[in-house]
Amino acid sequence: MKNMIKDAAILLVITLFAGLILGLVYQITKEPIAQAEEAAAKEAYAEVFPGASEFEMLEETAADEDFAMQWKEAGFEGVDIVNVLEAKDSAGTLLGYVLTVTSHEGYGGDITFTMGICNDGTLNGISILSISETAGLGMKADAVLKPQFEGKKVPSFTYTKTGATSESQIDAISGATITTNAVTSAVNGGLYYFQSQLGGGSNEAK
Repeated sequence: MKNMIKDAAILLVITLFAGLILGLVYQITKEPIAQAEEAAAKEAYAEVFPGASEFEMLEETAADEDFAMQWKEAGFEGVDIVNVLEAKDSAGTLLGYVLTVTSHEGYGGDITFTMGICNDGTLNGISILSISETAGLGMKADAVLKPQFEGKKVPSFTYTKTGATSESQIDAISGATITTNAVTSAVNGGLYYFQSQLGGGSNEAK
């Protein structure tokens, strides 16, 4: 009995000590990690909206109940709009928006990227922030899918396995249909949000 109590006490001390070490490591690395993530996000904003001089975060990105229902009915329940920024030139003129979007429908987990949309609805492109898809397949999203969205002005995209024949079609990654669908659906979610919540192409003259 005494040995059991002794072993339990030793285990408790080890657990507490390990917890303290982990807590200390977290406190030390928390700020550098946050700074690195912020730097990566800023690079992504500039990549998808190279013509902008500044980016201003909108305070409200949460949708009301009515829009939440519309969002679900439109098929975007697996997509989250993480944040929205106004992209402005050096004079403060609104050029468009940068959205950070997360798809929860990736093969290997969440896929998060930014997308830049001009006032007239032109999609400048996307910049992938995090992805954990299958090596050699879904991980090709950056090389295969990303370039196909650049400079397109369409209300939404579809993907095809037989070769794109229009501006609104995206060639799927061979062997990675789930990844292709996740990215395409999330891009469509961002476009839908832009069209329904940010004025669509109606703020072109701002």
